[in-house]
Amino acid sequence: MRSTENRYAVWTGSHVSGGLRALVLYGMCAMALVFTQTNTASAQLPASHADYVVAEPVLDMFATPSADSDVSSQALYGTAVARLEQKGEWTQIRTADDYTGWVRSSGLYALTAGPYPAPGKRVKVAALSLNAYREPDVTKHAPLLRLPWEAILEAVPDAAGNTERWLQVKLVDGRTAWVQRGDITTATDLLSIDQMLALSHRFLGITYTWGGVSSFGFDCSGFTQMLIRQRGIEMPRDADVQAKWSGVTAVERKDLKPGDLLFFGSKPDKITHTGMYLGNGEFIHDTTHGRPGVQVSKLADEPWNHLFVAARRVKE
Repeated sequence: MRSTENRYAVWTGSHVSGGLRALVLYGMCAMALVFTQTNTASAQLPASHADYVVAEPVLDMFATPSADSDVSSQALYGTAVARLEQKGEWTQIRTADDYTGWVRSSGLYALTAGPYPAPGKRVKVAALSLNAYREPDVTKHAPLLRLPWEAILEAVPDAAGNTERWLQVKLVDGRTAWVQRGDITTATDLLSIDQMLALSHRFLGITYTWGGVSSFGFDCSGFTQMLIRQRGIEMPRDADVQAKWSGVTAVERKDLKPGDLLFFGSKPDKITHTGMYLGNGEFIHDTTHGRPGVQVSKLADEPWNHLFVAARRVKE
């Protein structure tokens, strides 16, 4: 997990040496990824011993119980989380990747009536964004919710109004809504490396958001975490931890293959950015350098050439 000093340095550029200051200027993140094998791909997993479910489209997880602290990560709608502590209107939660943070309690819904979604009724948002409506019509009313990629909903398969186009869903608070079937999926198939890389290009141009893990805004490790999850591997959030993790193996620059993870920093023990190698000297990543957002860069170009410090390959 990132230290308070590192977080402050990334935001302000203070308390850093010349090399690290360059990284700050290029908007790199210090989040990391830790690998855990799982049988379900393509969505944030439920935390063990979960007692709440996320009731906001994207719920910010703060470092302390204050909106004045920085956002350490996020949890997505329909994701089950574990409650650790309560302080006034704030709740400290743990997500499936063992990341912890403080969230506004109003963004959670207690799982008193059983799990959400109910077994066998899980659907995932497969579009970059989904609108959930109060009735099966896109024109009569504003959407009830706008949800990002990987948000989870509970299907109501026997609803009277279900059609080839529309499906009724149950929201976490018990209300029902309607979504278009083209925006959702029930598939949990794992992607190959080629499929994962093809998927990565769907997110080109999505803005950089510190702590972001959704299609409404990623940061560097939130983006690669999401991609690797499509292969059935859940990654918590710190890039320097990922580079040392037993689930990956070191790769020399000359031996890079598509799908390898790239790490950047002032030196190998000061990793502050990550991306994914595409092949032909290019990699995809989320950065604020040049223009904020998911973009493809050339490893031989500056600043990436001199900031590249390590590469890792996920073990099969």
